[in-house]
Amino acid sequence: MARAGARHILVDSEAKCEELKSQIEAGSDFADVAKEHSTCPSGSNGGDLGEFGPGQMVKEFDEVVFSGELGTVHGPVKTQFGYHLLEITSRTE
Repeated sequence: MARAGARHILVDSEAKCEELKSQIEAGSDFADVAKEHSTCPSGSNGGDLGEFGPGQMVKEFDEVVFSGELGTVHGPVKTQFGYHLLEITSRTE
């Protein structure tokens, strides 16, 4: 069974998501940005979601986490919760 680890930042607008992605790509630390801006309770842990299997997160998450490049910031990813930046930290097949 495939497993993945990821962290994310949840915000309420695509524009805010793009702005934070630019900050991270310019050198800001993902965890620091998550702590400061994420509206998800995981923000206090730097956005860390731990490890999970397919189907444990919303479909839009699964599509990115189980196919995207590791160590890259993906997004904005829109879900019913808002807009996410995702970073895949690990994945096993």
